[in-house]
Amino acid sequence: MRRMGLMGIFLFRAFFYMFTPPVKLDRVLKQIHFIGAKSFFVIFLTASFTGMVLGLQLFYTLTKFGSEGVLGSVVALSLIRELGPVLTAIMITARAGSAMTAEIGILRISEQIDALYTMRIDPLRYLVSPRIAAAIISFPLLTAFFDLIGIIGGYLTGVLLLGADKGGYFYRIHLYVELADIRGGFIKSLVFAILVSTICCFQGYFAHLRTDSYGARSVSLATTSAVVFSCVTILISDYVVTSLLM
Repeated sequence: MRRMGLMGIFLFRAFFYMFTPPVKLDRVLKQIHFIGAKSFFVIFLTASFTGMVLGLQLFYTLTKFGSEGVLGSVVALSLIRELGPVLTAIMITARAGSAMTAEIGILRISEQIDALYTMRIDPLRYLVSPRIAAAIISFPLLTAFFDLIGIIGGYLTGVLLLGADKGGYFYRIHLYVELADIRGGFIKSLVFAILVSTICCFQGYFAHLRTDSYGARSVSLATTSAVVFSCVTILISDYVVTSLLM
C-alpha cells in the first residue's frame, strides 16, 4: 500500500508539471515520436494478424449458427471495445514501456538524475511529465489505428478468402457499431496510457531503492517488473473500466 501511495504522489506531481510553465513541448514531441511513431510497425503487424484470425475463427463459428452475415459487426465490436485498446497497450508496454524504465533507471544509477537536482532541474518535470503526456496522446491514436487495420484484416480473411458478403460486412459495422462503443475504447486507452507510463517511469526512477539487487541488475529487474506489472494492471483495469461502462 505504501508503494501504491508513492506511485499516486508520483503521478500527481508529474501531472502538475504537465500544466505549469515552462512546458517542455520539444521533449513531449520527442516522446510522441518514440512511443507513438516508432510503435507503428509493431501495432500494424499485431492488428493485421489479430483481425485476420478473428475473421477466420468467427466466420467458421458463425457459420454453424447461420449467422455469418454479422461477421463484420462482431469483428469490429471485438476490436473496438476490447482487443484494440488492450493489445495496443500491451505491445506499447513491451516496446516503449520497457525502454522508458531502462533509460530512466540507467540515469538513476549513473547519478545523472542527482546531477539534475544539483542544477536545480526537477527530474519529474524533465523526464517523467513529457513521457506521460506523450503516452496520453499516443495510446488513443495507436488504438484507433489498431482498430482500423484489424477490421481490414477481418475483411481480408472473412470476405476475400472465405467468401462472406462484402456489402454485408461493412453494412453490419455501420449498423451495430455505436459512438458509445468507440468512446469506451478510447476511455480504456487513456486509462492504460496513464497506468503504463506511470508504472514504467516509477520503476525506473526508483530502481536504486530496490532491495533485491543493485547497479545494472537493479535496472534489469526494474524493467522486468515494469512490464509484468503493467500488463497485469492493464488486464485488471480493463475489467474495472468495462464493468463501469456496461
